[in-house]
Amino acid sequence: MTTTANPIDLSLYLVLDPDLCGGLDEMVSTAKIAAQNGATVVQLRAPQWKKRQWLLAAQDLKAALAPYNVPLIINDQLDIALAMDADGVHVGQQDLPASEVRRLLGPNKIVGLSTNGLAQFHEAEAMYQAGIIDYVGVGPVYPTGTKKDASPVIAVDEIAAMLQNRILPAVAIGGIQAGKVAHLMAQGFDGVAVVSAICGQADVAGATQGLLAEIHAAKGGTK
Repeated sequence: MTTTANPIDLSLYLVLDPDLCGGLDEMVSTAKIAAQNGATVVQLRAPQWKKRQWLLAAQDLKAALAPYNVPLIINDQLDIALAMDADGVHVGQQDLPASEVRRLLGPNKIVGLSTNGLAQFHEAEAMYQAGIIDYVGVGPVYPTGTKKDASPVIAVDEIAAMLQNRILPAVAIGGIQAGKVAHLMAQGFDGVAVVSAICGQADVAGATQGLLAEIHAAKGGTK
């Protein structure tokens, strides 16, 4: 059985929203502060942007995150990830197929895939076993307003079925705020992906530390 060669710490996965953060400079600052305070992954997601904006943002983010060894994942835009030698790409069910992303990125980059239901999750498990993807995002787990085309919220019993005896890393996403982390970790997720719980917060460092404390407590105090 082939499996991924690209492990990723999904504990606290920050998905950047440039509008919530207040623009490019503030977004880069948010990412840097979050990385300093324990965020383990940062994803750039800006569906309304033109390619040049993506490129400039990716350049700045890569430089800001490099000292902290926090991987930069690009949402959907494979060409930007290739141009910037980003750490990986995350795609949805309607984006470029994960198999094509893997073929073009090569074996040593991170590839993530969004899933919304048991059937998609099982398909993702086969892709994980084949070395195509490295992790999945599962959601939305709560109603969310930060992704306009979000799928319906997944029922609790379906999430339980997805995570039972799973073999691939999984991060919860969708409407996750402080105080909701322990419940999700108890369900069996490897981590949580957040947007507004960090982006746009008056105290980015404090917000990040608070989420990380919840994660560590849920994992039994381990880091």
